[in-house]
Amino acid sequence: MIKKFVIILITTFALTLNVNAASDGDLILKKNDPAEVKDCFEGLNRATFAFNQALDGIIFKPVASVYKKLPSPVKGGVSNSLDNLSNLVTIPNNILQGEFKLAMINTGRFLVNTTVGILGFVDVAQHLGMAEYEKEDYGQSLAKAGVGPGCYIVLPVLGPSTARDAVSLGANFLGGDAWYNVTVKNDTHYFRDVDYYSSKVTAGVDFRAKNYEAIENLEENSLDFYASVKSLYLQDRQQKIANMKTVIETLNDSDWEEIENN
Repeated sequence: MIKKFVIILITTFALTLNVNAASDGDLILKKNDPAEVKDCFEGLNRATFAFNQALDGIIFKPVASVYKKLPSPVKGGVSNSLDNLSNLVTIPNNILQGEFKLAMINTGRFLVNTTVGILGFVDVAQHLGMAEYEKEDYGQSLAKAGVGPGCYIVLPVLGPSTARDAVSLGANFLGGDAWYNVTVKNDTHYFRDVDYYSSKVTAGVDFRAKNYEAIENLEENSLDFYASVKSLYLQDRQQKIANMKTVIETLNDSDWEEIENN
């Protein structure tokens, strides 16, 4: 089901965006160059951005400010648990991208951390010397297959995205995310819908807290906060697609201990 869905997406975008399969990292970087991504719906995007800012001020910023004050082991444990769940999307995308060794490592990481690591709260796999974890998603898989980003889009609540990545989110709800499958899609009697949605909200709060000061500084010092966020997001997305190690300052998703020691 997942494979068929991805093939359909690739074919559709190849026809609509006139893309050619990328043959190397340089071509992938060029195709996803932030300067080449058009803001086709800027008026609507700015309105959505304003809505998200208001929502951030009412909910995410206040909650993140409290969350930041939690002990580092608690915050680190929550981040580890969220990373562990994200393996359920990363692993199938490792396979789609032909990274079979990484898929095996991340499967081992998930099994070890879910059991010995107490549902991922402790990253035991890291202490066992497993390769550093890098998240992958269906948008990245499409990009590496040669699909261009399309227009820049700001999604309600979810924030910055592109046409390609927004459409690829559908793969998560069509069998591509095992966590969604066992919580929302199917009645497993072990998990509920709220488990899935609460994990997504927690991930948003965790990310907002990690980047709290950087976002505040960016907003304070930007002549156009919308344009600054768009530029930084597209840079970060380009680097993740190309598996580059550079961290964009306001899009830091490192471990809490690492952040607090900087």
